Amino acid sequence: MKDIGEYNDNTSEFELFSFLCDKVVGKEFTTFKGLKTYIEPIVRENRVHPVIMRCFEVLKRLNWGFFADMTFKNHRRLWKELVIPDQHFPEAGDLKDTLQISNLYIAMLDIHGYTKFCMDSRKNLSMMHTLDWAMNTEVRRISTCCQAVSQRERGDEMVVVAASATDALTVTLAIMDYFGKTNYVNDPEIMTKRQGNAEALPVFKCSAGITGGNTQSPLIITEKGNLAGFLLNSGARLQTRANELSSKESRIMVAKQVQMNFMKENQSSKNSLIKNNVVYFFDTGQIEFKGVMIPTCEVVFKDEERYKQQFSEELVALFGSIKDNLWEQRIYLDMMCLLSKMAAVMPKFSIIPTKPIHGMLSVANDSFMQLCRLSIRAYSQDEDYDAAVQYLRDFIALADQIPNFDRLVLDYLKGVADKYELLLSKYETTIDKEIEEKAFQIYQGQYQKAYQASKNAIGIYEKLKVMGRKSPVITKKKALWFNLIKANQDQMKFTLYSGKK
Repeated sequence: MKDIGEYNDNTSEFELFSFLCDKVVGKEFTTFKGLKTYIEPIVRENRVHPVIMRCFEVLKRLNWGFFADMTFKNHRRLWKELVIPDQHFPEAGDLKDTLQISNLYIAMLDIHGYTKFCMDSRKNLSMMHTLDWAMNTEVRRISTCCQAVSQRERGDEMVVVAASATDALTVTLAIMDYFGKTNYVNDPEIMTKRQGNAEALPVFKCSAGITGGNTQSPLIITEKGNLAGFLLNSGARLQTRANELSSKESRIMVAKQVQMNFMKENQSSKNSLIKNNVVYFFDTGQIEFKGVMIPTCEVVFKDEERYKQQFSEELVALFGSIKDNLWEQRIYLDMMCLLSKMAAVMPKFSIIPTKPIHGMLSVANDSFMQLCRLSIRAYSQDEDYDAAVQYLRDFIALADQIPNFDRLVLDYLKGVADKYELLLSKYETTIDKEIEEKAFQIYQGQYQKAYQASKNAIGIYEKLKVMGRKSPVITKKKALWFNLIKANQDQMKFTLYSGKK
């Protein structure tokens, strides 16, 4: 055949397929609509229909890119959202080029230790081939079991697209089960146990970010069938944030919209993750990605991290105070309440700080809570802002020593401390002027002589200024502190940022 007009009753199905296949491979048409238009003269003949579907498979493989493996049979939910079906061939159609729908989710996964594994396996290439096979073939198989499609990107990264929040979270945990040799999903229909040579691979941890479920974040499918758009970028940033929170353990960060949609989807018919109480959504506040604020959650799925649930209220209270810019009282007090509650519920610890803290040679859960109470007293009752900010510094130093101290809490602690540090320097400059003016009232007898002499000895002078700041002669310290907060409101705004500047 050289032209479709030459087709007749004597033309075999193979000859027709070969003829049309050459057209598809030659890119004479790249859509099913184009194919169907071309064969319009013969499309009504029943024996042509199997040939058309075989040609569609070739066309799909060549032009659908990321979605080349998607089928009507195995990906019903995705197919409904992504494909414009043909009227006469419901199992065929064309990809939408713009996706502004709420029922689409992207999960980005990254394997920890991939580079080290490659270096360790450079003399045993069969292990690298096995991992490559697992990341391509096995991840694709697991994704299909969850009605999702996946693709490997840049070595150790994987991208998964699903049509529901439940599918997106299930496939993410299933992939983590496969590489981590765990069984969080525990669904007999989703096989995550390693087979064959893959059993010899080491345990790998993964970080993941899941976003979607929002029509305000559209996706674009390019001419080559690849994904583009903010949704893809935000998924990558959430994965990066998960990696920041834990570079060695598996962790999942999701957009708040994903959590809300997951709960809605499981109100009536509950997924196995809900039935088995596998996941808990830990509110992690808003994170800034390139000027866009995204409310986020951490998916807690390990039993040893369930204690986070017990200080979630204190963390949410801190988020609210920061959002409302309540630096005068609430932010400091909420920070201390959070640290105290976390120390009360987290696994027992006992550390020896690099230097004694307020006379404590060692710090455990109870003594950490005692430091929180002392810091609240310094800030609220004594109006000793130097000491209050020093407590923040001490808590940061302790957090670096405490095993598995929650990284999110530490990030907020550092952020809050930075803002109060900025305020303290201006506070000290202002109050020191008053000390100079009232030095003869503050210092009596030998202290007055020492104060005058100490101006030539900076070290003693600074210590005496600290003493002066605590003196009851210096009035309206709280008013000064609060006025400085109001005067520096723009500089006091605080959000966590993740990603490239």
